[in-house]
Amino acid sequence: MQFTAAQISILINGKIEGNPEASVSSFGKIEEAREGQLTFLANPKYEDYLYTTQASIAIINEAYELKQAVKPTLIRVPDAYSAFALLLSKYQEIATQQMQGIQQPSYIAPSAQIADGVFIGAFSYIGENVKVGAGSKIFPSSFIGNNVQIGENCIIHPGVKIYHDCVLHNHIVIHAGTVVGGDGFGFAPQADGSFKKVPQIGNVVIENNVEIGANTTIDRATMGSTIIKAGAKLDNLIQIAHNVEIGNSTVIAAQAGVSGSTKIGNQVMIGGQAGLVGHIQIADGSKINAQSGVSKSLKDPYTSVTGSPAAEYTSALRSQAVFRNLPTLEKRIQELESIVKQLLTEKVNSL
Repeated sequence: MQFTAAQISILINGKIEGNPEASVSSFGKIEEAREGQLTFLANPKYEDYLYTTQASIAIINEAYELKQAVKPTLIRVPDAYSAFALLLSKYQEIATQQMQGIQQPSYIAPSAQIADGVFIGAFSYIGENVKVGAGSKIFPSSFIGNNVQIGENCIIHPGVKIYHDCVLHNHIVIHAGTVVGGDGFGFAPQADGSFKKVPQIGNVVIENNVEIGANTTIDRATMGSTIIKAGAKLDNLIQIAHNVEIGNSTVIAAQAGVSGSTKIGNQVMIGGQAGLVGHIQIADGSKINAQSGVSKSLKDPYTSVTGSPAAEYTSALRSQAVFRNLPTLEKRIQELESIVKQLLTEKVNSL
């Protein structure tokens, strides 16, 4: 696919400086882009490359002042990074729209309802009473269990497993290897010391515009639903346990784990490798630093915490500073003890 600077400027509402007929057919990083490629400059760290890049078109912030002439045609926008992200989304959308039909071999149960414009890749399994909305794409080697509902314009990447009865709304992206609706970790201890499995009869509900990274696991509820609310973004390698609720537009970084029945509010940010115990509540707008261990509810909105156990961010930093100074403090205490001992000895000798 080829686009001119004029066409791109309409898509991102930008202003052209240079040749409006300059055309591109692919994207490139500013430090290595070639002729016929589109690039962007958002981070000042890379601004020197604007004067050496061979790209045909570059998107830059409208406030940026050139220091010398440049080769590419420029498109100025208020936010170059957001504009470039929008273009990538449009490009991906056009590319995926061209994918339609059912590749073979695949299994599609007779009772499944497949809407128009759906793509199903080879070696996929579509169970009984499954519903797949218009424009959704299911890539090869995916498993869609009985009674699953998938809305419109969803993208299910290769090897995703969605267990029975789960519900996906619209415009959802799930990356390769993710498992949605596996059993929650529920076992009842018995008198003889063994554990008896508690049946997990709930499901998982994923609302609109959610994106889930590769190899993430979202367990089904024991009863009711594990819920990922609209606009949430989950990174790779995350564990979401049974009956968890994740709020609107919350983001969770890789290798984090959320234990059962924890409720996370809206617009929460959780760093990588953070761990949350079960049955707690995280208030709207909370920020949980990477590798933090959250063992109790965060009740006040827009609180920042760090450490394990997690504590209020600035207090935790002060505690860490004190901890780093402990060897010096210990030495000073020993010196003070020595002085006190000497003074006491001198006092006794003077009596």
